[in-house]
Amino acid sequence: MNNLRYTDKISRIRAGGYRKGDYMIADAKDTEVTGGVPALGLARDAAGRPIGPRTRPQFLDEVRQIIEQDVVDIMLTAAGTMDVLQVEGAFANAAIQPAFRGNETTCVWGNLRGAAHNTVPSRPYRGADLDFAPANLCLYSLTFNNDTEADARALEAYAAFRREARAAGVQHFLEVFNPNVVDAVAPEHLGAFVNDNIIRLLASLTRAERPEFLKVAYNGPEAMAELAAHDPSMVVGVLGGAGATHRDTFELVAQSERHGARLALFGRKINQAEHQTTLIAWMRRVADGDVRPAEAVHGYHGDLAQAGLTPDRALEEDLAITADVLRFDALEDAV
Repeated sequence: MNNLRYTDKISRIRAGGYRKGDYMIADAKDTEVTGGVPALGLARDAAGRPIGPRTRPQFLDEVRQIIEQDVVDIMLTAAGTMDVLQVEGAFANAAIQPAFRGNETTCVWGNLRGAAHNTVPSRPYRGADLDFAPANLCLYSLTFNNDTEADARALEAYAAFRREARAAGVQHFLEVFNPNVVDAVAPEHLGAFVNDNIIRLLASLTRAERPEFLKVAYNGPEAMAELAAHDPSMVVGVLGGAGATHRDTFELVAQSERHGARLALFGRKINQAEHQTTLIAWMRRVADGDVRPAEAVHGYHGDLAQAGLTPDRALEEDLAITADVLRFDALEDAV
């Protein structure tokens, strides 16, 4: 299927024609590079109860089900996973843009059991070889730590990557993490610090070098609105971060959209769900403004009950907003 939703939507957004339904959802199934065995999530029994870590075949089956559902706009995986999916023709009947992780800044290695990589400024590392690119779009990630040597090293590695990507005919989108070192920047300056580093970086790039879109942490409504408004031609997306309540998931979609983000790229928030395709369907309804976040939590739990699946959290617990950054812009829902 050649008519990719991603292509249509991002072209319309860049042209200033954003409309209902254009907010994009990406499933970030690139977790294998960040945390080994536990990163693939939990296998579940027929009642939806966790029974242990997923194996790679089980993980691949989950990815295939989401591709078959054909609701997400982008499917992001590790290069090895994408290679398997492409060889078997998994995207043949879906309007989903395939993408692979082109590198991993080492702060994501902190998810490895027993690891201590997050105690030092993140370094650039690339495992994927662009000569064997399994898709025409990949993710590149950077972490700025307010450390001149570390940040310059990260930028130099990104410049080298851009040259190789152009030579290989691969487009990329840019993920910028918040600092991984504690107290790298004062909390009140965090959003501004990340935004300024992104804008300073993009200023040096010609149109041929620029990323297709950005993937950043949600550092509150003001920071998101500032970044999205600064250059309307640069599409801004929000990363999901740690798994939490499903209210957090739906709030992050709604709040980021309200303040200028035009896509959500969620890994653990989807991967840890009791039933991933059901969660994605409710994310789509929240993104389109058809339901509010709290309504979506109720609807999701209703669908789980109808399917005979046991939720990980009681409804009242799952309705709670647990991320501080989401607490001050939530709309009240009368449900």
